[in-house]
Amino acid sequence: MAEYVYPAVFHPNDDGSFTITYPDLPGCVSEGKSLGNAMYMAQSALTQWIEYLTDKKQDVPMASGLGSLETEPGEFVNLIRADIKDGRAVKRTVSIPKWMDDKVAETGLSLSRVLQDALKERLNVG
Repeated sequence: MAEYVYPAVFHPNDDGSFTITYPDLPGCVSEGKSLGNAMYMAQSALTQWIEYLTDKKQDVPMASGLGSLETEPGEFVNLIRADIKDGRAVKRTVSIPKWMDDKVAETGLSLSRVLQDALKERLNVG
């Protein structure tokens, strides 16, 4: 898993919502109805943006330092973290008893899907 941390500029709107921009990621913009929602949306936008760049094999720009960013009155900067999981499929050899393999074939289950679901539950990840 790769970790990315970027400064986001939060601009408060008249209706209590916030617009979020990333100076280092032109075009990466989000909004939140409240400050808590804006923090969630900022992380979601950053995660999706970085996943898109890596999926398209584009360079991920370096993050600016907090001291180098200028804000307008009322705006503030906050660091936002995104953990990017590599979702590519990998082949693994697993062994199961023959009778179990026969049952899987009979029921039409996907052994890969069952294993993924079991591992997610066991690892306590979404």
